[in-house]
Amino acid sequence: MTHATPYIDPSRPRSRIKPFKAWGHMQKLLADKEDTSQVFHIIEALNGDAIVRDFKQFSASENGPSLLAKRSFLPTMLDDHAPLKDLPEGTVGHAYITFMKREGLSAAGLVAESETQREAQLDYDDDLQWYGNRLRDTHDLYHILSGYGRDALGEDALLAYTHSQHGGLGVNFIVFMGSRQIAKLAPPETRVKEVVAEARRNGKAASRIVDQDIEALLREPLDAARKRLNIAEPVIYKRAMKVMTELGIEPMLVAA
Repeated sequence: MTHATPYIDPSRPRSRIKPFKAWGHMQKLLADKEDTSQVFHIIEALNGDAIVRDFKQFSASENGPSLLAKRSFLPTMLDDHAPLKDLPEGTVGHAYITFMKREGLSAAGLVAESETQREAQLDYDDDLQWYGNRLRDTHDLYHILSGYGRDALGEDALLAYTHSQHGGLGVNFIVFMGSRQIAKLAPPETRVKEVVAEARRNGKAASRIVDQDIEALLREPLDAARKRLNIAEPVIYKRAMKVMTELGIEPMLVAA
């Protein structure tokens, strides 16, 4: 079902902030950073109406109306690797499938994780639900374009980056708690706070990936796409990764 103007189901209840629920899920995430389903729970518990404000910004963007009219389901396209593999090396799409294969990930897998958070909730066939799914489904493209990896520091920095673009108390809480935990375990030379601060600056300065025509974006050369979107190199993060390598520390094991 599509609508000429952005449609939010009027039967949706107003989102309430649930700090105690968020704290419980945060403890589970700190115990196992690979349990990314906890991220969805925390965001749902703390973000309140932030997604509505974010959705309105998307709807008013240059591509928003046409993307809403199509309401494409991104996981189908993103998990169809054959066409992406045929793209020239150096394109966003080619970098994406290389990343997903190396990390053992799939867009469908992220959908399944998010669905565990929705078990007790109603789904709404409205544009806001579609937009929330789009934010979820573009997560790994944010990794590719921003330059932040899947190590604990990279994930935390990426959330700081996306918080600058989309807001939300839940995301900010995860960033704060994550960087606090990482700073306890990582060597001081990694300058965790500076990595996160740089990510916030980079996210604020860049155009939003979620507002882009993803099919067209995948065909762009990666360097050209970063330049067009004004995505700065994560210099301090890369320096932190170099420090860990020189000290013989595996970044993926920090805060694991």
